[in-house]
Amino acid sequence: MATLSLPSVHDEEVKLEMRSTAPVPDTRHNYSVNFVWKSTSFDRMQNAMKMFAVNENAVSLYLYHKLLGHDIEDQVNESVSIPKQNQQILVCAPSNTAVDQLTEKIHKTGIKVVRLSAKSREAIESSVSFLALHNQVAHSGTGYTELHKLQQLKAEAGELSAADEKRNRTLKRQCERELLLNADVICCTCVGAGDPRLAKFIFKAVLIDESTQATEPECMVPIVLGAKQVILVGDHCQLGPVIMCKKAANAGLSQSLFERLVKLGVKPIRLIVQYRMHPSLSVFPSNTFYDGTLQNAVSAHERTMPGMEFPWVKPDSPMFFWCSQGQEEISSSGTSYLNRSEAVNVEKVVTRLMKSGIKPHQMGIITPYEGQRAYVVQYMQFNGTMSQRLYMEIEVASVDAFQGREKDFIILSCVRANEHQGIGFLNDARRLNVALTRAKYGVVIIGNAKVLTKHPLWNSLIRDYQERDLLMEGANLTALRKNEMHLPKPSKLAPRRNMGLVVSGGPAHFRPRDPPPHTVYDHSMRDRHFPMMQDDYYRSHDHLGYIGGSRHAAAAAHSMFVPPAMFNMPLPPQQHYDNQPPPPAQSKSAAGGGGGGGGISHALINSQASQDPSGSQPLTQPLTQPTLSMTQPTQPLSQSELSQEMMDDFKSQDGALSQDLPYSIDKRPMLDYGHPLYY
Repeated sequence: MATLSLPSVHDEEVKLEMRSTAPVPDTRHNYSVNFVWKSTSFDRMQNAMKMFAVNENAVSLYLYHKLLGHDIEDQVNESVSIPKQNQQILVCAPSNTAVDQLTEKIHKTGIKVVRLSAKSREAIESSVSFLALHNQVAHSGTGYTELHKLQQLKAEAGELSAADEKRNRTLKRQCERELLLNADVICCTCVGAGDPRLAKFIFKAVLIDESTQATEPECMVPIVLGAKQVILVGDHCQLGPVIMCKKAANAGLSQSLFERLVKLGVKPIRLIVQYRMHPSLSVFPSNTFYDGTLQNAVSAHERTMPGMEFPWVKPDSPMFFWCSQGQEEISSSGTSYLNRSEAVNVEKVVTRLMKSGIKPHQMGIITPYEGQRAYVVQYMQFNGTMSQRLYMEIEVASVDAFQGREKDFIILSCVRANEHQGIGFLNDARRLNVALTRAKYGVVIIGNAKVLTKHPLWNSLIRDYQERDLLMEGANLTALRKNEMHLPKPSKLAPRRNMGLVVSGGPAHFRPRDPPPHTVYDHSMRDRHFPMMQDDYYRSHDHLGYIGGSRHAAAAAHSMFVPPAMFNMPLPPQQHYDNQPPPPAQSKSAAGGGGGGGGISHALINSQASQDPSGSQPLTQPLTQPTLSMTQPTQPLSQSELSQEMMDDFKSQDGALSQDLPYSIDKRPMLDYGHPLYY
């Protein structure tokens, strides 16, 4: 055993057990051991990635654990830096938005790149439309003069003769193949890699970015084309693929290929340098989700906007938690939640940011519930003190919609504020990780600290803010004061994580051969530290699964014994908005007529109806809330999570792609677990 001190990581000495097959030295007295803590430099990591990309003897599969704000273009650059005949790179991502961003960044490096789009999307404009294959065909050189004439004739006449159309298709295929063969990099979605135009291509490497958001079948589409190297890039500490079918998700479809390989023992190469966040913003995510390994490539000075007059509690830490005392409500849809008090505070923060010179497109509002999203949009437009047009330009979306994206400033509205219920979506560690890591310059969290601290993950977050004097309360931004509340101990404390060392009041012990403790690599922690979060923390990303509490709680609730006499009592007549008496059949049933089973069934329906805000709201409040189309353009999930080739199939379900997913399924009564249980 030897002792050492880690600079700026831990104040006390740490005992390190050295495991080695080297013989023990004979000298046992009067000697000293000095250790120098030296992390791997960025240049060394970059050189290693270059070797992986160009070494002919390298293995064929790499997993890059891409952390926050890390661009993958360096790997693409190195892969094509040594010119070789017929050695092309195929770069894929699950969504068109991600592919367009990759294409744009790769093009700026000077690499010859072609963006292959589905033919159904050729009419859609984007920032890389000029790189799209069909546009490059239209502007090809003089060698295809005949093709250009035929296309011009078709545009003017509307159609061509059979012979001309056949000739046009032949020339177009030849031109497309020549452009694809001459490209260094071809970019497309994972599903788009199955395009017949790529059927006979064999690539030097296939790189799939954001692979943790793609299903395994999606990843296999580009891989089966054939390649010497396959590089999967992603962060399985964040949200996985969106699976609309609960049965498919439970069967394993919600697990990405990246995550499966990690569980099978393939060790990912961690890209631990983050280029996005202010160093103060990265402290908690680094220690909680990434074992304290994140290195900041940007300084506090680079992430400070000069001349900005915003009342940050600490100018050197552009972040704070604003404690709200508002109560949650069930939205008019009956399947979501809203919190009016938090919406008011969100408007105050947004207005002050805009008065400080921040543009609407620089900020984003994240909330886990569709009911709150709609209410925040409505409230800002009709109650904001600035131009309504400015508020309409601010993006308000779910955590899922912000995955893989970034904004200069993020406002997070937590919504949940019921002391007798759970916190639903907020109990997902991966969702919290995504929400906290979208901002570059500043973060404001608005929530009920008293309720959230009862849950281990949020308790550790709020405790961190309180220790840094960033837990605030008050009615106005200019009059915030420190919240001195006593934080209750959660049922099970969230484990502290620091540079891979397990700290529990005494010296930390580091086991080099073990997986990093307290991470997704270490599955032994599940029952020890999070018995009440076994499902929520590790459950694959499934919308329906997160509407209720844990599956064990749901099963227990479903098997509860309900005395038959409980629901056979006479019920008061139902009140209707038009003040008309209920139909005779309903009155008879409500009075307890009919068989015992029918009485129970009808009483269950009435019990649920009494919880529906649309049937119990006072008449002084609006009976409906504005929908997405009344306030701002819809932010479909397909733009950030779903493959665009699947978009047409989901257009009719656009309203169902929100966090709440109001599916037409059997709804059970509200139970003490705090959520409607869906089966």
